[in-house]
Amino acid sequence: MLLIPCPYCGPRPELEFKHGGEAHVVRDPSVALDADWGAFLYTRSNTKGVIAERWRHASGCGRFFNCLRDTMSDMILTTYKVGEPRPDLSATDEASLPGEQYPAAESTQ
Repeated sequence: MLLIPCPYCGPRPELEFKHGGEAHVVRDPSVALDADWGAFLYTRSNTKGVIAERWRHASGCGRFFNCLRDTMSDMILTTYKVGEPRPDLSATDEASLPGEQYPAAESTQ
């Protein structure tokens, strides 16, 4: 189970959150073709490595926030409020990111 640091409530268990898809996806209202609209709705980058995601603290404060997560290790690198710019990971090392880094919990089976 992941421990996700809500920027409003602090670290909470993954069960309290709902995944909201890829973050920083901008809707272009000028796109009217069905194929373009379908691509906007269903096609995402599905990057191997660090990806920006949108999450909602459904069982807590109810707010949306953004999260940088490494899809290979499932490690949460940082979280940040909606409207804030995506943190630049290339300019810093992980130890200096705002907030704490939370690895995925290991199975106890």
